Amino acid sequence: MNTSATPSSGKPKWQVTMNPDDIYRNPMDISWVFKYAMSGDKVEDLYKRAKQNQWDSDEYLPWDTPVDPSKPLINDRSDTYHRMPFFSKLSKSQQETFTAHSTAQLLSQFLHGEQGALMTAACVTHSVPDATAKMYAATQTMDEARHVEVYAKYCDKIAIVYPMNLWLKALIDATLKSDRYEKVMIGMNMIVEGLALGAFNNMYRTTQCPLLKKLTFNVMRDESRHVSFGHVYLGPVIARLPEEEREDLAEFAFQAVNILANSGGTSGPSRDRVDPGFLQVLVNSQIDPDDFFKGLKEAQEMGLEQELPPGQIHSVNDLMLPALFRVGLITPTVRKKYEEAGIAISEDLRVLEAMEGGHPIAA
Repeated sequence: MNTSATPSSGKPKWQVTMNPDDIYRNPMDISWVFKYAMSGDKVEDLYKRAKQNQWDSDEYLPWDTPVDPSKPLINDRSDTYHRMPFFSKLSKSQQETFTAHSTAQLLSQFLHGEQGALMTAACVTHSVPDATAKMYAATQTMDEARHVEVYAKYCDKIAIVYPMNLWLKALIDATLKSDRYEKVMIGMNMIVEGLALGAFNNMYRTTQCPLLKKLTFNVMRDESRHVSFGHVYLGPVIARLPEEEREDLAEFAFQAVNILANSGGTSGPSRDRVDPGFLQVLVNSQIDPDDFFKGLKEAQEMGLEQELPPGQIHSVNDLMLPALFRVGLITPTVRKKYEEAGIAISEDLRVLEAMEGGHPIAA
C-alpha cells in the first residue's frame, strides 16, 4: 500500500490549528447554590453510578497493544463506502489507504467532540441551579477529560489527527455560546452525546482492534449516563417552564439538529457540502473526489446508504430525536419546521432507554 499516504508510527501529525474565532465569551449565568442536601432522586442515583464507575485508563486499558494503522481497524463489510460499486474498482492500495484515513478521520472527530463535551460539562457545573446536578455535572466533566485523554493517546498510536468537522464545531460552538444551561444540556446531553453514543456503538461493533474495542466500551458506559442526565434532570425542568420559554428551547434544539441535516452530519458527505477533512482523506488515498461522489450518488440511488448492518444504530433516529421528544421539545410549532426541513421525527424510545439503562450496547 502507499505508505506515504497512510498513517504510520512515530510522532503524530497534529493538523488542527486554532484561529482567533476559537476564543469567545460565554453569556452563561453562574449559579451559587447553598442548599447542599442531596436530591434523593434519579439525579442522585446517576451521581452514585458515576462515582462507582470511574476508571483509570492507565491501569484499565492495555496500552501496550500494538496498533498497525496500515491494517484495517474496522470490519470493511460494515462500512457503507466499501459496499459502493465504485469502491470495488479502486486498487487494493487505494482501498487500504482510504480505510486507514477514513477511520483516522472518524477517530479524530471523537477526540475533538470529547473536548467540546469537556467544556460544555464544565459550563453546566457552574451554571445549573441545583446542588445534586452540579455534583453530577462535575463527574461528567471528569468523564470527558478522561475521554479526551484516551482518544488523544489512541490517535498517537495511529499517528495522525484530522481537523474537526466544520458542522461538528458549529454545533458545539452554538451550544457553548448559548445563554442558558438548559440549552447547553440540550445541545450536549441530548444532541451531541446522542450522536456520539450511536457512533461509539457502531465503532464497538465493527472494530477489530482489541484496545479500541475496550476503550470504546468504557467510553460508552460513561456516555450512557450523560444522555440519561439530560432526561432525568432536564425533563422536569422543561415541563415547569412557561410555554414561551419552552418554545425557545424547542427552537434551539431544532436549529441544532438542522445544522446536522444541512451539513451532512446526518446523511454523510456529498459533493456540495463535503468537509475539508474528508476531502483530504480522498486526496491522501489518491481518489478523485468527483469520481468518489459520483460513486456515492450511485450507491444512494441503489439504497445502499440506507441499509445499516445488524447491530448498528442511527444516532439521529434512534437516540437524538427520541430524546428530544421525550422531554417535550418536539412542540407542534417546531414539528412543522422539522417536516418542512424534511427531517423525520422518531418517537420510538426503545433503543434510547436500553442504552441508558447501564447496557450501552444496542441489542
